[in-house]
Amino acid sequence: MSALAWCLFGLFLLVAGAELIVRAGTRLAALVGIPPILIGLTIVAVGTSTPELAVGINAALQGNGSLAVGNIAGANSLNILFILGLSALLMPLSLEMRTLRFDLPVMTAAALALLAMAWDGVLTRMEGMALVAAGMAYTVAVIHWARRESRAVIAEFSKEYPVPPADGERRKPWPSVLILLAGIAIVVVGADFLVDGAVALARMMGVSDAFIGLTVVAIGTCSPELVTTVVSTLRQERDIAIGNLLGSSVYNRDLCAGSAFRLIL
Repeated sequence: MSALAWCLFGLFLLVAGAELIVRAGTRLAALVGIPPILIGLTIVAVGTSTPELAVGINAALQGNGSLAVGNIAGANSLNILFILGLSALLMPLSLEMRTLRFDLPVMTAAALALLAMAWDGVLTRMEGMALVAAGMAYTVAVIHWARRESRAVIAEFSKEYPVPPADGERRKPWPSVLILLAGIAIVVVGADFLVDGAVALARMMGVSDAFIGLTVVAIGTCSPELVTTVVSTLRQERDIAIGNLLGSSVYNRDLCAGSAFRLIL
């Protein structure tokens, strides 16, 4: 199989696996009673960031740090510039004060922190651990905020993600768990194919791994964010769309970059 075919097959598996993760994660959140507002910033954001995480870790294990960071930089640029811009073009997006006061500053701080750590051309294990810890702290903060949300805000999202009765489906989360695990496995396998194909393409074309990561790989791993955000926008679930992009950008810089470089440096 040619290098391009490996890339295309890997991209297909990544998108298919991420779709399973998002669908199963969303359903599981409803089954266990997680507030719907939390889905966009956590479940959906983490699910759509899984391709970047898998590609970053696989690239790091293979010694291709430039591909890992190139993918993360390219993915975040596409998230904020292209995907968010496309969503606003389809339908105006209103931002809550909490987004302006918390999510946007956190996203900016994560970008500046990664830039400062990588300024010397290397990310150490300690810096990788700090990025991962920051990503976990962000998740805890979002969960804490969600618990304080009023019932009126939660009811706004209950039409799309209804919570099942306590004595019914709530006791049967295992199908969603199995689908979620299957999606993760598919994403990991797809990332391996994609990294192998991208490295082969870079060598054949005489360009750097960073260039491939910034273009082909970044566009492919951003496909889940693109599809999820556009669908959420068209369904007028604006907060889920915005939360998905902002959350994904934070997780990409903190969890994905931190996990990848922690393995090789």
